[in-house]
Amino acid sequence: MTDSDSRPYDYVIVGAGTAGCLLANRLSAEPSLRVLLLEAGGRDNYLWIHIPVGYLFTMNNPRTDWCFRTEPEKGLNGRWLNYPRGRVLGGSSSINGMIYMRGQAADYDHWRDLGNPGWGWDDVLPEFLKHEDHGVLRDEWHRQGGEWRVEHQRLRWDVLDVFRAAAAEAGIPPVEDFNRGDNEGRGTAAGEGGR
Repeated sequence: MTDSDSRPYDYVIVGAGTAGCLLANRLSAEPSLRVLLLEAGGRDNYLWIHIPVGYLFTMNNPRTDWCFRTEPEKGLNGRWLNYPRGRVLGGSSSINGMIYMRGQAADYDHWRDLGNPGWGWDDVLPEFLKHEDHGVLRDEWHRQGGEWRVEHQRLRWDVLDVFRAAAAEAGIPPVEDFNRGDNEGRGTAAGEGGR
């Protein structure tokens, strides 16, 4: 790699996953800063990264996945699970099956309570909102105009309806939106009934 600018970098970001790319984008918006983003994996130009069901061909594929596995689990009768982690520009967001989920508010609050100020749910939610560009929802939990486009699921399969009905029979509550800080429940990215 050649760089005609010999000034030292102001920031070096190791890992071009979702967080690394977002951070590099934000920092490089300031023209006076030099930002270097390093990624051990390859470019994201593999065809299957850009096709919605392509994740089936990116997971457990050494071209795009680190191919990690969990340790054998007692609750799985000593079996292990594949643990897909993206090995490509875009990281795991490039191989995740196009799922956008912020995580549990309680986890962020726990990290804050362990001594990590600025990591509580109320601290990170504005950052999620800042980078989001939601195609449908217009409420306190979602925004438009950010770098990360979020859309509702556009397909419907009978098996998904049957699975949600079975979950309801088991007492699992409905969830209209998995990005409000509590992911427990049944539903789709578009809400309980789907779209």
